[in-house]
Amino acid sequence: MRTRNPVAKDYYGILGISREATDDEIKRAYRKLARQYHPDVNPDPEAHEKFKDINAAYEVLSDDQKRQIVDLGGDPLAPGGGAGAGPGGPGGAGPFVGFQDIMDAFFGTAAGGGGARGPRPRTRPGADAILRLELDLVETAFGVEAPITVDTAVLCTQCSGAGTAPGTHLATCETCGGRGEVQSVQRTFLGQVVSSRPCQNCQGHGTVIPQPCPTCAGDGRIRTRRSLTVKIPAGVEDGMRIRLAQQGEVGPGGGTAGDLYVEIHERPHDVYSRKGDDLHCRVTLPMTAAALGTRLTIKTLDSEENIEVKPGTQPASTLRVRGKGVPHLRGQGRGDLFVHLDVKTPTKLTADQERMLRDFAKTRGEDVAELSKQGGFFSRMRDAFNGH
Repeated sequence: MRTRNPVAKDYYGILGISREATDDEIKRAYRKLARQYHPDVNPDPEAHEKFKDINAAYEVLSDDQKRQIVDLGGDPLAPGGGAGAGPGGPGGAGPFVGFQDIMDAFFGTAAGGGGARGPRPRTRPGADAILRLELDLVETAFGVEAPITVDTAVLCTQCSGAGTAPGTHLATCETCGGRGEVQSVQRTFLGQVVSSRPCQNCQGHGTVIPQPCPTCAGDGRIRTRRSLTVKIPAGVEDGMRIRLAQQGEVGPGGGTAGDLYVEIHERPHDVYSRKGDDLHCRVTLPMTAAALGTRLTIKTLDSEENIEVKPGTQPASTLRVRGKGVPHLRGQGRGDLFVHLDVKTPTKLTADQERMLRDFAKTRGEDVAELSKQGGFFSRMRDAFNGH
């Protein structure tokens, strides 16, 4: 009688990724789903089972050899490789031998029962976290100490990361005897092979938690909201990230926390636009002010500057004020301020303005319309107004 092995799990489908996914894509998919279905976040019993499947899928796909077994149609977490029937068993239907089993036979990692990999540690490093922080231009230019609120996993104070209820301890797994692995004997074309697989009872840890901590449900960490203060250096730009070491997610079993990255987003300013360390603004001048010259008072980010507009200044001119931009991030001076001038030509003149221009035209024997078309109009009007 031919027996049928269970169908291998679709670990790619569990994480919602393609079979060509990279290691980084696998890790991102796992983190996203783990945060969604973690028991601390989602108390639904179905979510708890989903969380177990997500962990199993990540365990398989993040291991190159286990992933290859999956790609060959097997299941590295199932008894005997879980990839269907093959020759050599009773009635010609023995268990399928996966790629890992053949490698073990050649290199001795599992053959004859030697070379066991040992139990997996319960304590693992935590993931990094990222937080978006919006700041004004003045804050990014000169730096600020900004309060932030972080929602991450932290060490469970009830069990100090052990995952066990008060007064209880981890117990040795009865299935694997604390080895974290179970062995199975299979017939192959190479002969009899003894292969090792992670113990399903303890998930390869070698120990079990008889009484999980009621606060963290055995994970050794809980999610909480906490307040921090981040020091933003002067000169940071939009999109930059500030790294706060070990302020991210605490790892399973109370493992070392990952890092927290604070991503800077600069709010648009009402007056200034920024390009690197330089600032730009636009100022509109009357035609007469550009022609005769004037003095502007510009309010910069940290002071007021008097800027001279020389007589005869042409439309679309740019004035440069050195050292009034944004401080360099590395503390080497400051950028510059660029003032772009828009010269406004009046569409309707007052009676005094019209009389003044007509008198000016008469003294030159020229028509006002023709005069305005000539390139030297501004300089000649300046000379006339100055009595030359």
